[in-house]
Amino acid sequence: MTDHDNAYAGLLGDADPHWAFGTGFTDPLAGVDPAVPSEVDRADLAAYCLMLGDDALVLAQRLSHWCSRAPDLEEDIALANVALDLLGQARLLLARAAVVDPAVVPPSAQPPEDALAYFRPAGQFRNVLLVEGVDVDFADAVVRLLLFSVHRMAVLERLTGSSDAVLAAVAAKGVKEVAYHVERSTDWVLRLGDGTETSHARMQTALDDLWPFTGELFAVDAVEQALIDAGVAADLHALRTPWRDAVASICAEATLAMPSGEWMQGSGGRGGKQGVHTEHLGHLLAEMQHLQRAYPGASW
Repeated sequence: MTDHDNAYAGLLGDADPHWAFGTGFTDPLAGVDPAVPSEVDRADLAAYCLMLGDDALVLAQRLSHWCSRAPDLEEDIALANVALDLLGQARLLLARAAVVDPAVVPPSAQPPEDALAYFRPAGQFRNVLLVEGVDVDFADAVVRLLLFSVHRMAVLERLTGSSDAVLAAVAAKGVKEVAYHVERSTDWVLRLGDGTETSHARMQTALDDLWPFTGELFAVDAVEQALIDAGVAADLHALRTPWRDAVASICAEATLAMPSGEWMQGSGGRGGKQGVHTEHLGHLLAEMQHLQRAYPGASW
């Protein structure tokens, strides 16, 4: 086959064909010390990286469902770009988990971050429940993205000062990306919340339905607490009030009522971070993992 017969040849150059659009970008980890801080348990750090990486990976896959289904072409492309940002974060975080503790990687000939994405069962994913739910309509997508992105922004800002140099570098890159995610989702929440009677009702329904999944964003388990004490992880307890204030301000401008419910999904240490998921994650992974499981090693 000549170069002219390969649709990706001109895009890839000499890059690994595993990545459709090449890897000719600035490496955010170039020059970063990959050493694990001496006081940190490697298994704990790997578990934390999986939590952060799985959040990004699963939401990226959920957002990709809007390709060709968004309200307009601009939003179609915008949501795809948000998904790609999150996918990039996931790749770095899953790769970090694999380096820190190779035991977390399933047996596979694929790169470790791919093996973690494509060959783990649902019970081994550590994402919060908020990111895995199905979007019934566009209101669910933008409210989910807002609630997650405001939280993710606060987490990444804290992680820029992490004692783990790799996490700090990933966070510094991610802050710039997630700032756009917050801006984009806020614009839609304002537009639709303070729009027509129908759009307002749909946005309020989405906010009410997703609210019970927000408590897990601030739940801290023993692994996270150990890493908070070591200066590696973000202290989620300290982020709850600023997050709520930011979301409340946006909702007020959008004429949406903040939910008052206190009961939360994933409470009592039985949530996504512990591998206890809704049925929606199984369906999402069946679609996401099918190609690699059916044709291991398939590439572009």
